[in-house]
Amino acid sequence: MGQVTIYLEEEIELKMIKAAESANLSKSKWIARLIQEKIAKEWPQSVIDMAGSWSDFPDADELRANQGQDIARESF
Repeated sequence: MGQVTIYLEEEIELKMIKAAESANLSKSKWIARLIQEKIAKEWPQSVIDMAGSWSDFPDADELRANQGQDIARESF
């Protein structure tokens, strides 16, 4: 397992410590999870599970219904 040293401003470090404590993780594990989230190539399962969950969301035609007509564009 690799080891990395990082330098943080005091204010950022305090916020990181609070976030790690609230997640019941060590600072090292909290940072490792943050990096994993940033380099992931797939959507998290929680996001995939939300697909189609907004059944009442209007489709494109409904959203554009009150926009009126565009004016004719100039030709080149």
